[in-house]
Amino acid sequence: MNQYLNSRNLPICIWLMIVLLLSGCGAKDAALTSTTKGEGSSTYPKQIRIGYQVSPNGELLAKALGLAEKKFAGVQVKWIKFDAGRDVNVAMTSGAIDFGMVGTPPAANGISQGLPYQIYYIHDVIAESEALIVKNGVGITNLQGTQGHKIATTFGSTSHFSLLSALKQAGINEKSLTILDIPAPEILAAWQRGDIDGAYIWQPTQSTLIEHGGNVLLTSKDVAAKGGITGEVGVVQKEFLSKYPNVVKDYISVLDEAVQEYRAHPQSASVALSKELGLTVAQSLKAMNEIIVLDALQQTEAAYMGSPDKPGQFGQLLKDTGDFLVEQKTIKSSVNLASYQKALRNDLYPVK
Repeated sequence: MNQYLNSRNLPICIWLMIVLLLSGCGAKDAALTSTTKGEGSSTYPKQIRIGYQVSPNGELLAKALGLAEKKFAGVQVKWIKFDAGRDVNVAMTSGAIDFGMVGTPPAANGISQGLPYQIYYIHDVIAESEALIVKNGVGITNLQGTQGHKIATTFGSTSHFSLLSALKQAGINEKSLTILDIPAPEILAAWQRGDIDGAYIWQPTQSTLIEHGGNVLLTSKDVAAKGGITGEVGVVQKEFLSKYPNVVKDYISVLDEAVQEYRAHPQSASVALSKELGLTVAQSLKAMNEIIVLDALQQTEAAYMGSPDKPGQFGQLLKDTGDFLVEQKTIKSSVNLASYQKALRNDLYPVK
């Protein structure tokens, strides 16, 4: 599965119940009840709610360039920011969003739990964009050196998965170090207070830590080379997809347009992304080069989602991820391969 190299969820706890109570049936608002006509398409909802994360990929560029607003003229496109995939899973469960983006571990968890969504797009495969950053002067020069130290990550995320994978690959007992669950926006403050000695985290937090005296110890590309592959996928509510299949197909075209722009004009794309990432243009360009974004055509390749009659390898990746999370006691169970493959909506793409 090394071809992935060419390109964030824990079990939902009591707080999910709180979210459900707060959102109630009101969460399924106009997006599923009111419609309007979209140009050149079937009936559109009056509102499309997109749960996004600040990741330097095509979807964030689509947001920055207003491509969805252009495509869905007359429709209110509501962008809702999330800090981690586990939060997206909660929002999906409560019906608070129509589209969302999660990492492969949250996706594997969500599918295993039977959350009401399916995967319609693979945004990217993670390489150097997620990494283990350690402080200068704490004496950590290799992975073995993390033992006895405090390392932060966001539990249930792709970074958490990669950290655990790296430790396993190196034969290190995770209990030999202290792994702290800290949301990405709070990691810098913990770093500056001296609460942690390192963090396995994604961009733009990664670049910020490096600016504050951090060094890259290893990256998710290193972990993936030994089998711990991670990526970010787009998920859509089953009910929304059932009611508005053409909206999903049109949003796929939006994402594809963004990826083409991303590839053809990286400099101007980095300018647009820098405003979303909170990084300089140079830092944004660097972050863009640390992941592999996929266009619509690549989705149905054998290495990814495949086709309805020939499922791709991504289903097996999700199965392997789910099984690893069970092994790590992060989730209780992982469904069979067929269930993961069924969650991949490769039928939304034209037959090649």
